[in-house]
Amino acid sequence: MSTLKSRYDVHWLTGQFCEYRTESMYRRIIKTRARFESCLSLILASLVFGMFAITDYQLLGFTKEYYLLVAMRIVVVSLCILLAFIIGRWGNYFRRIWLHALPLWIFATGIILIVPLRPDSLATQVTAVVVATMAFFLLIPNLLTVVTFASLYLSIGFLAAAVLFADISPVVTLRLALLLVMTNIVGFCALLRLENLQRKQFGLLQKERSQNHHLLKEIALRKDLEAQLRMVAERDALTGLNSRSHFMKRAKALLQRSRLEKKPFSLFMIDVDHFKNINDTWGHTHGDWVLTKIAEACMQSLRPTDVIGRFGGEEFMVALPDTGPDNAQIVAERLKKKVAELPLKEGMSEMRLSVTIGIALANSEEADLDSLITRADQSLYVGKRDGRNRVVMCREGREDGGS
Repeated sequence: MSTLKSRYDVHWLTGQFCEYRTESMYRRIIKTRARFESCLSLILASLVFGMFAITDYQLLGFTKEYYLLVAMRIVVVSLCILLAFIIGRWGNYFRRIWLHALPLWIFATGIILIVPLRPDSLATQVTAVVVATMAFFLLIPNLLTVVTFASLYLSIGFLAAAVLFADISPVVTLRLALLLVMTNIVGFCALLRLENLQRKQFGLLQKERSQNHHLLKEIALRKDLEAQLRMVAERDALTGLNSRSHFMKRAKALLQRSRLEKKPFSLFMIDVDHFKNINDTWGHTHGDWVLTKIAEACMQSLRPTDVIGRFGGEEFMVALPDTGPDNAQIVAERLKKKVAELPLKEGMSEMRLSVTIGIALANSEEADLDSLITRADQSLYVGKRDGRNRVVMCREGREDGGS
């Protein structure tokens, strides 16, 4: 939090961020708005400056001084409108701050030049300088440091021109100087406060965005952890099949649906034959490899609608919705054949993989999943007792042996 605070600190005198990167980011973000406001204010200021040619005529008539004033106003207005167009196209409040500052110096020079051409209207010009100074600070978007130097140039230049061409007394000069100093101080303080306020609002907004970003990252991390925990809870770590609890949940839903739709439902209990011998002879690493390969073979032999899970150790369970006895027998035989054809690791060539499958059919509405599992386990026991590597089907309390 202290890092964020120091990063968005504002300098007490310049009204800019103390950290250069933060100030640069701020200027880049507001450059479009500053460009638009600069163009609009330049056009308005140019029109106002040009309209004073009417008062020039009323005071001077068609004299040499009047033509010089008109020429000067045309030059100032033309340059400022041209700069408004250039700023609108290529203005950059971050990289081309001088381009935004140039109109201030042009306006200031034009106002100063009015004094030698209309020295008798000094009182009116003082008002114009005060208004122009406030406009520099508050109307045309610029950095506080840039506006301060341009405003000081206007005030000093105007005061010098008044002394040289309007022949004012020292007392009037002092009063005029005090007025201009006060105007600059008021304008400086007003813009400094505005710059501070805008940058503090920007800093608060960036802090909020940063906190929201961290919050979103935290939410994403938690969702990822939840997904991982869900995966751990729902999937068997070794084979990638459904865990026992998740299989039971899905199988119950399939069985209930089969009851409602009055469709057949079959359940397989699969056991890997002589799996203990595999672990004892080749080690648990080879035993785990065998389980993963058998799991893959089962997945390839089943339909997308079937659900398979690891029930524990070397046992697997399969729920087959909309599957009657004939189709269940075909699927089980295909699965048993697929396992028998699995290629083995080097060093296990003398072994032949096989599975025994017990099938239970749910043909009555009274059957529930636990009773189906019990009957499938009984069928599996019969197959193992009769020599393994076979399919045994339980039909409502009696077992039919298969090959």
